[in-house]
Amino acid sequence: MKKIAESVLAAVKKDQAAIRNSMCMKSGDVEIYPASVHKLGDAAVMMGRDREKRFLLVVADSAKALPAGFAGDQIALADGGVALVGALDAANAAALRKHFPWCAPKSLRNVKTTVGCGDRLGLATPGHLAAAVKFQVSPVIAQQSMRELSMTKRTFRSVVDDAVFGVFRSDYQLGFGADGDHLKTIPDIDVALEAGMPMITLDLSEVMNAAAGDWEQSKVDAAFAEMPAEFRKRIEGDYFDKEFVTGSCSVKIDAGTARRCAVMYTAALEFAVKVYNHLRSKRGDEFDLEISIDETTSPTLPSHHLYIVRELRRSGVEFSSLAPRFIGEFQKAIDYIGDLAEFDRQFKVHAQIAKTYGNYKVSVHSGSDKFAVYPTVGRETGGYLHLKTAGTSWLVAVTVIAQHDPALYRKMHKKALASFNDMLKLYHITADITRIADVDTLPDSELVKLMDMPEARQLLHITYGPILTSELREEFFKAMHKLEKEYDAAVEKHFDKHLSLLGVPKR
Repeated sequence: MKKIAESVLAAVKKDQAAIRNSMCMKSGDVEIYPASVHKLGDAAVMMGRDREKRFLLVVADSAKALPAGFAGDQIALADGGVALVGALDAANAAALRKHFPWCAPKSLRNVKTTVGCGDRLGLATPGHLAAAVKFQVSPVIAQQSMRELSMTKRTFRSVVDDAVFGVFRSDYQLGFGADGDHLKTIPDIDVALEAGMPMITLDLSEVMNAAAGDWEQSKVDAAFAEMPAEFRKRIEGDYFDKEFVTGSCSVKIDAGTARRCAVMYTAALEFAVKVYNHLRSKRGDEFDLEISIDETTSPTLPSHHLYIVRELRRSGVEFSSLAPRFIGEFQKAIDYIGDLAEFDRQFKVHAQIAKTYGNYKVSVHSGSDKFAVYPTVGRETGGYLHLKTAGTSWLVAVTVIAQHDPALYRKMHKKALASFNDMLKLYHITADITRIADVDTLPDSELVKLMDMPEARQLLHITYGPILTSELREEFFKAMHKLEKEYDAAVEKHFDKHLSLLGVPKR
């Protein structure tokens, strides 16, 4: 460590490129990430790693020249120089955001194409960014739901901080977002905002009357009749037996459908207005609101989509993206299940509605690994889209473990089997795990092939929580530290495939 710090000190008065070119990047087990070397006054800030951990290194020509805010152990260097070696913790993440503003998440509301890069490990950012920098896309690097936080024992603050270190290490200065995903209450939204997350995905599933979607029309009509007379009169005038032209498509809403939409969505839309006003009071215009109506058992009909966005626009709600529940199955970890021709037909209407009513982004949830529908999604939206991915970077990690540490993979697989039934209470999948071979009967070379099997992918996908909070946690993260380069390359390759099939242009 000291050898590297001394080489930085010798060059610290030079410009950033000269420091990078002249300093020692490796000494023994200590290695510096070259792209992370940044000049800051009469100091240089960078990230590195040794056999056990990653760390922040700050080198200055004097103690007075150490930039404010960084914390760690100090090492005396020659000629009065000093080095500070710090942990990747909240204090140092805050210091990076202060001195390098591009390390802080920002609103991406005016960006055409965005992709959510859920990272349950806090390790995937370099791989995500290596892919993103090649395409005309802005990544939402820090993205987690309350469910994921509870399963991994993380916080919104730690998720954002992990993203900050990954961004700094990669020298990614093009801007990134952070998403408090599938939030349902204002207190939870406030926690995400306080952690610096400018994107809020508002999940309306618990405040909408989804059950009314299956009611007999007579029951819907009776519930509508109980609503205020002035409201009923407006809905009748705005929607009853009307046809709305949306680009090359048209959407018809008959009286029964209008009443059903009013009964299903009015309370949810009123809550969305409340949340929107709350966000404006907290962040002005510097936020991205996504409206999520995808957590339902039945698909979002185009007529319902149109009703929702018209009502939101009427209430003055500015939202960046909206996530319908599309036809077919968007199950975790595997490709699309359903009639592709019918998906194409319906998705085109959804995309035309979005273009007509503000050109907001159509958001595709559980979007990772849905390779069959990506060409349609990219083409019909014209690139105005948000793709939300989450567990796929975790599965890339599992794949890397299976390939390089088969003994650990077997332990993880068995933990997954033991936890599977409990996790089915939280995740909807239809995998028949009895089709998966006993891992003790498979040779090491065959284990990685399980990650090409839908049933095994879904098994490992939904059991990340029990694995990451079990006795395997320390062994897993030690293995991931050792396999860092393999993981970075695998994540980059996986996201290259996602973005290419979506038709996102190269930079």
